[in-house]
Amino acid sequence: MGIWQLQQAKTRLSELIEEAHSVGPQIITRHGAERAVLLSIEDYRALTAHKPNLKDYLLGGPKVDTFEIERERDMGREVSL
Repeated sequence: MGIWQLQQAKTRLSELIEEAHSVGPQIITRHGAERAVLLSIEDYRALTAHKPNLKDYLLGGPKVDTFEIERERDMGREVSL
């Protein structure tokens, strides 16, 4: 992963885009702090392709139609007040 300063990224944008395409994600920093990541279109589409539908996600969980909880008959200990 390449790291580019913002000013460097602005002046060499074509090279930055080519690096993202051929090498992988490129990090852009500003004042030494990471601010952005440039991805190739293929990487971006791979990240966004598998967005599950919320309804399908919630309904796709384990089925609990026959879920039963067994409760102990023990009433605990007697406490004198």
